[in-house]
Amino acid sequence: FNRTMPKQKKTRKFAAVKRMLNPKDQRLKVVQERKAKKKKQRTHEGQLVKEVKKTPSELFFKYNSSLGPPYHILVDTNFINFAIQNKLDVFTSFMDCLLAKCVPIITDCVMAELEKLGPKYRVALRIAKDPRFERLPCQHKGTYADDCLVNRVNQHRCYIVATCDKDLKRRIRKIPGVPIMYISQRRFSIERFPDVNNAPST
Repeated sequence: FNRTMPKQKKTRKFAAVKRMLNPKDQRLKVVQERKAKKKKQRTHEGQLVKEVKKTPSELFFKYNSSLGPPYHILVDTNFINFAIQNKLDVFTSFMDCLLAKCVPIITDCVMAELEKLGPKYRVALRIAKDPRFERLPCQHKGTYADDCLVNRVNQHRCYIVATCDKDLKRRIRKIPGVPIMYISQRRFSIERFPDVNNAPST
């Protein structure tokens, strides 16, 4: 006597069709109307209009003619901290790197970030409060410095950005004509700045 149950045969589903919307469905009409509106906006007198971003007038190809001594340097939060770790004087190192007069600039949001870091970074805060730093007021909400620096550089291409933050560097590299200053081998270096002798060829 065999107690095992017989296996059920699996039947294949034939003619399994996906559910389709009726072409006269009201939802499809709404989507088509939206597409038609977008097409009308893009065309002017029957011709397709392309939106091209305006390049700043100070840019000649990738060369930025508005950069010149005295150089205005936007300083990021971590740049001051790395300068202290490498025992570098910020003001003399700027001069040694660019071989010209420099105006270091610190924004309100960078100052707020340094204040938030607490007593561990009190030396960096003391350096940031030096009267040789020019202070830039911020109009935006919050204290996130990266977005603020990127927006300022987009509006005015007269700044050099001093940062050691990889994400911020990547964002600024997408903006033509803006040099980036960073710290490598215990000295300040600059990229995308062909006029300086010790600038890397990146």
